[in-house]
Amino acid sequence: MPLDTQAVWDLLIAALGGAAIGIERQWSGHASGPAKHFGGVRTFTLLGMLAGLAGLLWANGFAPVAGILIAGAVGLILIGYVAASRVDVDGTTEMAALLVLAAGMLAGLGNGRVASALFAGTALLLVEKSRLHSLVEKIPGTGFSAGARFAVMALVVLPLLPEGPYGPWGGVRPRELWMLVLFFSFLSFVGYIARGLAGPGRGYIWTGFLGGLISSTNVTWTFSRLSGRERHLAAPLALGVVAACTVMYVRVFTALLVLERRMAMDLWPFLALPGAIGAGMVAYGLWRNRGAGYGGEGARNPLELGAALQMAVLFQGVMFAVYWAREWGGGAGMVASGAILGLTDVDALTVSMARAYSDPAARMALLAGVTANSVLKMGVAVTMGAGRFRRLAGIGLGLLALASAVGLLWRDGGG
Repeated sequence: MPLDTQAVWDLLIAALGGAAIGIERQWSGHASGPAKHFGGVRTFTLLGMLAGLAGLLWANGFAPVAGILIAGAVGLILIGYVAASRVDVDGTTEMAALLVLAAGMLAGLGNGRVASALFAGTALLLVEKSRLHSLVEKIPGTGFSAGARFAVMALVVLPLLPEGPYGPWGGVRPRELWMLVLFFSFLSFVGYIARGLAGPGRGYIWTGFLGGLISSTNVTWTFSRLSGRERHLAAPLALGVVAACTVMYVRVFTALLVLERRMAMDLWPFLALPGAIGAGMVAYGLWRNRGAGYGGEGARNPLELGAALQMAVLFQGVMFAVYWAREWGGGAGMVASGAILGLTDVDALTVSMARAYSDPAARMALLAGVTANSVLKMGVAVTMGAGRFRRLAGIGLGLLALASAVGLLWRDGGG
């Protein structure tokens, strides 16, 4: 069995990958002391070399020999775990050893990139043990229960729903509708968990940014009311509102990428303009208000079954309304319905217009709805806010609304 340059390189990847894992195990103290586990740097380096050699043998037609080598190594790891578990029941080192065998064999088979990624990922998980444990401890209890609900919604409810369509006006498509609910619920849930992980002391600006992943309108409403009681925090509260509203443009673009990529590519310049302006204001605010305190009200868990059902009913109702507006009012009716819909729910607006992508008016309707939503939130901040917050938030949201209107007029003028 000749060894060419590539084979030597694959064996080197396997050996170095095993050595990296072994160094971490040795450095972290798991390879020494009364509670030591399977092995350290030498053992893991040899494991990587053995696995790489087994992969090379397998690739050259010596599968039985390769199988014997891997089986022997696995048996040795199991014996090491049994011995170590009498003192400390922790299988992390042994699981890392099994991963070294798998990655090393992949390297020997010629999949060096995949093997390197496995080695690097395993080493990172081992090195970041304390941070990962701390991160898990910060997850709120509702986060775990919500994760279970999402699993039921995706793995149990979704497969049971029929395809459709049923009924008039484009019909009801239960499975497609539920997939949309899952997608937007997941986006909101990411913001819900991130907001919980941020915890106290992270600042109103970050709170607004994370809250914008759930509902920028809710953030605007909450911070505007709070500005009357916390007048000394007017600047961070106003920037928190701007951050939440900036996230809305990113959320709309992300949803379009998933739902109708052609529409996303067509409209990204018009969404990017207000998004860039908002990002600039938020970046400046973060630099100026690094020590702003945390406050605000907790967000509703977006994966509650009642919230998901309400979202499904809303989405379907909006689809019927847009279908009716297009049939009876043509393009002008669709644009008007988009503007009205933007005052209530941007997610439903995005879904309905993505489905109507074939109609040129759908693009204008989406931009009209986004502009109307920006104007609405500016009105909320100005009428409900107090003191300096009213001026700062009004200027910030006014710039976003103006940028959205420029995009709308530009799109209208460009056909």
